[in-house]
Amino acid sequence: MSFQAYIDNIRTKTSKTPEDFVRLAEEKGFLKKGVPVAKATEIVNWLKADFDLGHGHANAIYAYFKGKRV
Repeated sequence: MSFQAYIDNIRTKTSKTPEDFVRLAEEKGFLKKGVPVAKATEIVNWLKADFDLGHGHANAIYAYFKGKRV
């Protein structure tokens, strides 16, 4: 599955864009000025628990946080 397909599936499932996840992660203190300050595992576990994302989809959002773009 391509990175874009992961992002599209996440948007379909959650109605949230990657930018929405950036904002939410900053509110939780996982990001500062768009840069991760928490461990990857902590962020991925949050995405899986709060948004019911699978491991691969949560990792795609984390990759977006780290700078990967479509």
